[in-house]
This record gives sequence, C-alpha cells and structure tokens, in this order.
Amino acid sequence: MSGCVCLLQMSHEMERPSIQTPLIIPKPRGERAHYATWGFIALCVFALYHMEQSWHHVAENLTFSLMALQIGVLLKGVCNFVEEIWHVQSRHHSSWWRVVNACLSPSLRCYTLLLLVNICIYMALLRDTGMQLFLNLILGCLCQLLSFAFGLQSPSAAEMSEICEKNNRNVAHGLAWSYYVGYLKLVLPRLKDLISEFNRANNNLLKCKETWKLHILLPVSCEIYDDLQKADSHIQYWKDLPALQLDRAGTKWRSYKQSIYKILGEDKKLNYCIVEYAPPLQALYAMSQDESAAFSREDRLEQAQLFCRTLGEILQRSKECAGCYRLIVYEESGDSDSHFLSKEILRHIRQQHLEEYTMCEGNHEPTTFLSTEPSILISDSELPGPLRSDGF
Repeated sequence: MSGCVCLLQMSHEMERPSIQTPLIIPKPRGERAHYATWGFIALCVFALYHMEQSWHHVAENLTFSLMALQIGVLLKGVCNFVEEIWHVQSRHHSSWWRVVNACLSPSLRCYTLLLLVNICIYMALLRDTGMQLFLNLILGCLCQLLSFAFGLQSPSAAEMSEICEKNNRNVAHGLAWSYYVGYLKLVLPRLKDLISEFNRANNNLLKCKETWKLHILLPVSCEIYDDLQKADSHIQYWKDLPALQLDRAGTKWRSYKQSIYKILGEDKKLNYCIVEYAPPLQALYAMSQDESAAFSREDRLEQAQLFCRTLGEILQRSKECAGCYRLIVYEESGDSDSHFLSKEILRHIRQQHLEEYTMCEGNHEPTTFLSTEPSILISDSELPGPLRSDGF
C-alpha cells in the first residue's frame, strides 16, 4: 500500500503545474483574428451573391483590387530599399541580397507571379485595354503611395505586440532568458544542497521540505525595495544561505547567495523562507524613469507581464530547476494594507503545504488525506459488502 501512495504522490507532482499563472498575466494570442478573417470573407461572398451585379463586373473589380494590393507591397519594399542602400555595410554586412530580403517580402517571387497573373486576367476582362489599364495602374500606385506616406499602413499596437511576441523580440524575453541563464540555472539546481548544509549548522531550522524553494517576488508594477522590511515590516531578514562560488565571465569565485527571512503571520507565528525579488523588473522600472529609454509606463506594464509569463515558461521546461522555485506574481493591493506582501507570501507557503504530500521533518500531523499510511479494512463476514460506508 505504501508503494501505491508513492505512485500517487509521483503522479500528482508530475501533473501539478510548477507555477500558478494569475489573471494579471496575459496568455499567448491565439488564432481568433485568423478565424475572424475567414468569417468576414464568407460574409462578403454572401453579400456579393445577393447583389444584383454581373459576375463579370465583380471579377473585374476584384482582380484590380488584388492587383493594387500587390503593387502596394512592392512599392513599399522599393521605398524601404532606397533607405537601406545607405546602410548596406553597417546593417547588412555589405550584402545586397540581405538588403533585398530585408526590404521585400520573402515571398517576393510569389507576389511578382500573382501580379503578372492578375494583370493578364484584368486585361482579358477589360474591354478597353491599353490606356485604361495604364490609367488604373497609375491610380492604384498613387493610392498605395499616399497610404504609405500618411502612415495608414503602419501596424497597430496589437499587431506590433503579436509580432514581437511570436518572434521573441520583446525586452521581456531577453531579460527573462538573461535572468535564467545567468542566475537561476546556476543557483536553483544546487539550492536544496545549500539548504541541507544550512540546516546542519542551524539546528534544522528549515524543517518543511515543501518550502525548500527560492520564492521569487514578481510585482507587476516593477516597484522593488532593496530592503524587504521597508516593503512590509512583518518581513525581517534573518540569515543567509551558504554562498555558492563559481568562476563566471572572468571573475574568479563569484559569489551567489540567497537570504532567509522570517515572516510574521496574523497568528503571530514566525515562518522562515527564502525570498528575493527578480532584479530584471528593477531594470524595467529604471528604463521607464529614464527619458532616453523612450519607455512609457504602459510599456513597462506590458513588458513586466510578459517577463513573468516568459520566465514561468522557461522554468517549466527546465528539468534541473523543477521543484526548486516558486514564482509569486502579484499586483499591489489598492487599499493601504501595509502587510499585503507578507500575507501574499504566506498564502503561497500555505498552498505549498496543501499541494505537497510529503510530511514536514519532525512534524507528525497529516497535511492532507494522503499523508498517512492507508489502512486495510477487513470484513468479518464472508459475504461481499457494500462499497459505501453508509450501508446503502
């Protein structure tokens, strides 16, 4: 039976996500815009079908509209090419092919082929060829150039955000990977060994293995205190874990250490855990305060949310960091609660006690209904008994 309990424990730990994403963190964008596009296409086809127009006239206008859009793409690329030829050495490593690929769509051949096909179709449909076709092409080019000149074709903020997210071009993406590669990936796999070493020298203070994790504070506002006690008087520094010393980037024996804090709960009991802020959020806040960074408060909020999401995704894929961290993403309380942060940390600690099945060292009270060894119930009767305990 103990083997069954162990299997249940392992199954539960594998299924449980390593981070609970709060509602303030946006999810990745889906394909709803793509589905909406096809929905509007169907609506337009339905409207054309019920209009009293000749299909010849509809095909003529549709072909010209498609031709105008393809001309617009080519003209926009050519205009960008005129600018990029002045940067061929500094930006494109003296490669004209890179300049062409940067300015024109990768599917340039497809665009060119479709444009030629549309011109042929348009000439076949149009009764008066020659001058009429030339006039329509000039008008199409003029409309596209005016739209480009007045910035009407610039992508919206949502489109820019989606492009940056899908191509991992956000500031948050770089900060999250830098934080993981340069710090968390080094510290977290060795954290439990450092805690065990600390416990041997400090009378086994950190008893509960459920909280043998680095609790990373992630305020969405990016307002970080260098002294946690200034953020909340119920959080007080106590001791440091043994320092981890590594040779990094030319620095011999670079020291990495984490601090243990004692947190006073509403029941006046002290709780000990390893807590620290995520320093990249401090960089985002500093950027929003520096005019030369051109980083607004709205940009900071968006990048902070993406940083939290990206960091959680990176850590979830990291096998060596599994079970060694707890991301505490929070939004400061609107009311003037001076102990909001300590309550938030204690809430996460309580959740860890409920999520884990292992028992605290030295504590024999069951944490969940699966914490104790299950007993086998043997009936005195030889007849099969009911499965329900109420006798029905």
